[in-house]
Amino acid sequence: MTDSKNSGDSTLSVAPTKTLSLKRPVESGIVRQSFSHGRTKAVVVEKVKRRTLAPGEVHPPREAVAPAPAAPAPTEARAPQPSHQERPQPQQERRQEPSRTGAPRGGVVLRTLTEEEQEARSRALSGAREREEEERRRAVDDAKAREIREAHEREERAAAEERKREEDTRRAHDAETKRRAEQEAKRRIEVGGPPPAPLPSAAPAARKPLGLTASAAAPAAARPLVPTTEEEEAKRIIRRPGMPTKVVIPRPTRGGEQKNRGRLTVTAATGEQDERTRSVAAFRRRTQRLKGHVAEQKEKLSREVVLPETITIQELANRMAERGVDVIKLLMRQGQMVKITDVIDADTAQLLAEELGHTVKRIAESDVEEGLFDTPDTDANLVPRPPVVTIMGHVDHGKTSLLDAIRHANVVSGEAGGITQHIGAYQVTAPNGELVTFIDTPGHAAFTAMRARGAKVTDIVVLVVAADDGVMPQTIEAITHARAAGVPLIVAINKIDRPDAKPERVRQELLQYEVQVESLGGETLEVEVSATKKTNLDKLLELISLQAELLNLRADPDRTAEGTVIEARLDRGRGPVASVLVQRGTLHVGDLVVGGSQWGRVRALIDDKGATIESAGPSTPVEILGFSGSPEAGDRVAVVETEARAREITEYRERQKREKAAARGTGARTSLVDMMTQLKAAARKEFPLVIKGDVQGSVEAIVATLEKLNTEEVAARVLHAGVGGITESDVTLAEASHAIIIGFNVRAHKEARNLAEQAGIEIRYYNIIYNLVDDVKAAMSGLLPPTLREDMLGNALILEVFNISKVGKVAGCRVTDGTVQRGANVRLIRDNVVVHEGKLSTLKRFKDEVKEVVAGQECGMAFENYQDMRVGDVIECYNVQEIKRSL
Repeated sequence: MTDSKNSGDSTLSVAPTKTLSLKRPVESGIVRQSFSHGRTKAVVVEKVKRRTLAPGEVHPPREAVAPAPAAPAPTEARAPQPSHQERPQPQQERRQEPSRTGAPRGGVVLRTLTEEEQEARSRALSGAREREEEERRRAVDDAKAREIREAHEREERAAAEERKREEDTRRAHDAETKRRAEQEAKRRIEVGGPPPAPLPSAAPAARKPLGLTASAAAPAAARPLVPTTEEEEAKRIIRRPGMPTKVVIPRPTRGGEQKNRGRLTVTAATGEQDERTRSVAAFRRRTQRLKGHVAEQKEKLSREVVLPETITIQELANRMAERGVDVIKLLMRQGQMVKITDVIDADTAQLLAEELGHTVKRIAESDVEEGLFDTPDTDANLVPRPPVVTIMGHVDHGKTSLLDAIRHANVVSGEAGGITQHIGAYQVTAPNGELVTFIDTPGHAAFTAMRARGAKVTDIVVLVVAADDGVMPQTIEAITHARAAGVPLIVAINKIDRPDAKPERVRQELLQYEVQVESLGGETLEVEVSATKKTNLDKLLELISLQAELLNLRADPDRTAEGTVIEARLDRGRGPVASVLVQRGTLHVGDLVVGGSQWGRVRALIDDKGATIESAGPSTPVEILGFSGSPEAGDRVAVVETEARAREITEYRERQKREKAAARGTGARTSLVDMMTQLKAAARKEFPLVIKGDVQGSVEAIVATLEKLNTEEVAARVLHAGVGGITESDVTLAEASHAIIIGFNVRAHKEARNLAEQAGIEIRYYNIIYNLVDDVKAAMSGLLPPTLREDMLGNALILEVFNISKVGKVAGCRVTDGTVQRGANVRLIRDNVVVHEGKLSTLKRFKDEVKEVVAGQECGMAFENYQDMRVGDVIECYNVQEIKRSL
């Protein structure tokens, strides 16, 4: 298709003439478009130059103008061009699309924009306007900042030039002054007159460094008289290149005028100023040196040094008025490498103080506990109190069963495995109507500390011995504890209803341990009882009452209470719970109590039957609720008046434990024995454990038992041992240390159990100490390296050595005894000396590879990675067997 060229009336053209156009100059051109089927069309395209805006000029408002269809021109049809405001990019050439509205062939009509296109075009134009305004604002800000920066630079340059001019002027003035001073000095030397007095203006020269020029080294007499004002004399101006001028005003002296104390220079030394003379002290020292006189040393003062139980080296030096270095040197001579901040005990501090010539006064911080315990009772207020009886003996000899029969209860059914693992305290009524307090101790070997605590708080010890078993190790231990506590002993021979019971054998065995019963002429009371048949139980109670009457047990119930912690545990619902035996006074609900490093106010008192009571008198076992934390078993409990005193006592005890631990860790570690011990400890393998138990005594017994399993090769390391359920912090500690968590009669909280499952930490639960110790022992045995044992197989003699290509040397041998197996360990023996140990790589019989060769046969053998074989060598063949070890 071709465009029609109509040469008709030119007045119908839509394009105005060039002279009447209000638009900017444009550059036009003709572009021919090609279509399908060979059709073409010529289109006039105009290029409008972009208008350059002056600074501060704003675009006129832009409006979207819809293009009107162009009328056909006689020659060429030109499409209407959008105004400058409608073009986002005026310099880009735009090709017009053919009209789709059925325009005549001779003209080009632009497509009408849709509403979406008009909106998009408006958004583009508004965005362009915003960007242009932002660029214009940024340009204005940059111009202002540039002007400010240039002004600042101009000021700095002007100030630098001013400082430079001042420096040049000062240097010229100084040079002129020096020149005139030299001339005046020469003139005076020629005339022979006296030198002039120094001028204040010469002071700056005296402060110059020692690197003086010839002009600066001139004498002060050569300086001219320069008149100075009072202002110049009162202040000194310091000028440095590139730095602001500094004015220094000297301070007036107390007496007389200001003395110039500048650096000593040649000029100042040669001037007529105050003559420098030697001081009286210097003259005296010179006279003493010439006479060989040595100054008398002052007599050392001896001080009284107050020493607490532990003290730091710095504090000790301060109290002695000695140097810390001297104290450390004295300790180093004794073989202790310490620092000035280390803590030493009172004995070491006393030795140091006495070595340095001081006297020592020992005091203890325990003065805060003065009057807390062991206050004497008033005889007028003493009343009889129930006796405290401790049941002791070997495990499974019937201690708890005997106590059950006495108090008509069933305690043994609640104990795991039928053995007592806690200290239990109970109060029963004897047939004569009097109260008796019983303490039941466990008989397992691990609970030695529990039995010792039971013997300390008791008045009478009942030793239970099974008639069918006799005296056992824990029986002997119970006798030792009772004898150490100094309490009377009553022997109860139990299980006399058994067919194999032999009470006489028990009496005879007790003689070996210096326990002589009354039936054999001794002083120790005895009784044959049966817990199951309840035989002679009343007789046992009568003996206890008789012994209590002989002891005359009395106490004052009206005084403040004192007692001992028998057992302590952490109850999730009730908090810390302490089983306390009240020994003196009466304990009431609401009292402030102190036990070990814990304190609290008594919230509730619970007796052995589970009933809540308001007060507990002497020899009464109770459970106390209200402690701030779980006290340790064996701690003494006392009632205090105020919270301030309770805090003071507990803080002192806590601090005392820390300081004693620090003092134990300080000391010499340089001996050969200590070094070998440390090397062995570092080389042995450790089995990390986190232990949580229900009561303090059980945890203590478990830790003590596991420590006994330690050897030089493997050891059980208890990272943490505490009372209460297993918490998330325990799991986190076990995860960080790759440890195993052991729960004894406790369980893990839900959150801790979930965390342990996620981290893959094993939690083991136990309620019998036998099983716990056995499992830990088996696990520690797995860490032991196996024992290697050699099993001899046979010997072979080398008859010939063959060198085979691509194989190496092969020994032709005859098996002299036993057998030789392929792959076995071998030793090569030459002249009865082992020269190689390795393994057989090849064993051949003729040309065949065989597994073994018996005695009397010949074979070929080759070693792994070894070729030095000679005729006459003996090959010893053996196997290595690994044997698993156990603790």
